[in-house]
Amino acid sequence: MEMQLVMGFFATAFCTVGMIVNNDFQAISREAQTFELGEARYYTVLVWSAILWQFFFLGAVGVIFCVHTLFAGILIAVFIPVTEVLAVIFLHEKFTSEKGVALALSLWGLASYSYGEYSEAKAAKKKAALDAQASD
Repeated sequence: MEMQLVMGFFATAFCTVGMIVNNDFQAISREAQTFELGEARYYTVLVWSAILWQFFFLGAVGVIFCVHTLFAGILIAVFIPVTEVLAVIFLHEKFTSEKGVALALSLWGLASYSYGEYSEAKAAKKKAALDAQASD
């Protein structure tokens, strides 16, 4: 938790300095004025996006700490195609060829990993059964 807090603080400080140097804070108000759903909703989306990203990173660190780094990577890999499909369904985004390739590669990687884990577990179970028979 402390590591996440420190990383978040320094990332925020680094981005804030960059935005000050680039005068990007003025761009936020311009974007808010041209946002189709209104200024209030723009700032609401901005704040909730920041909060949800912090929850995501905190959850990823929690999974790494409590379970395993590999499992956190698997969860992130699973959510890539899910996010793409949900964006097309609910946000009415166009399903471009780039999204199709990314979706195919994500699913292929997930399927390859899942099959590899299945094969290893099956081989380990078979070996344990042979070892048990040999010791009898």
